[in-house]
Order: sequence, then structure tokens, then C-alpha cells
Amino acid sequence: MKKFEFLDFTTADVCFRAYGATLDELFANAALAMFETMVETKDVAPIVAKDIEVNGEDLTSLMFNWLNELLFYVDAEGLVFSEFDAKVDEKRMALSAKASGEQIDFQKHETKTGVKACTYHEMAIEKRNGKWVAQVIVDV
Repeated sequence: MKKFEFLDFTTADVCFRAYGATLDELFANAALAMFETMVETKDVAPIVAKDIEVNGEDLTSLMFNWLNELLFYVDAEGLVFSEFDAKVDEKRMALSAKASGEQIDFQKHETKTGVKACTYHEMAIEKRNGKWVAQVIVDV
């Protein structure tokens, strides 16, 4: 199963669909897709790990909070991530995760598009044929 795909949805933003057999995998793949928008993730070594916890009212707000929390580390600490171990507690609408990556190095990392924020616009999370699918638009 593919982890994610980019959609030609809007000209001012980037839209992607992430996939997962579980919610844990879905949230990890959504984060990977967002970082692939910014850098070539295969070149990002898992040197630094950050423990992240977020809550939400529903799966949509949980995804929104998760992706924007990851962007905080890009802006505040200059980190980019390439590996994500996410655990979603659907009953409590909570996520705990470990994101691994390294400091952005413009000589080592191929940069792509800067992501300002994850948006709620057209965001959707649903289960289709036993698999989870999330559609996300990020503001670039």
C-alpha cells in the first residue's frame, strides 16, 4: 500500500492524501507527506528525536494539531523529520508520538516548498474498505 500521494487540487497550497492500515500508520504517513513537501525525506537522518503529545476533539482536529505541532519544531528549532512513530488513542482523542530527524542542513538536504501551516480546508479522515485515508491541505 502506498503511504501517500500528492493531489493537483489547488495552486496556492499543497494537497495530499495519506493512507494507513491503522490510525497510527495514517498519522505517521500524513506527517511524512507533509515533510516530503518541504525536503527530500530520504536524506534526513533520524539523529534527533522529539516526543510529541497532542489532543483533539475529533480525528480531524487531532490531525490538525499533530501536523502543526510538528511545524513548530521546524520554525523554532530548525528541525526536519523523516521517521514517525505515532500512537493514536481514539477514545481520548490523543496522540503520542516520537518524531525523528535532524537539523536542516542546506548543503545536505534538498529543500522544496516551505509549509506555513496545516489547514482545516477540505480536510477529511475516513475509513474506506478497511483502510484509513486522510486528505490534508497545507498552506505554503
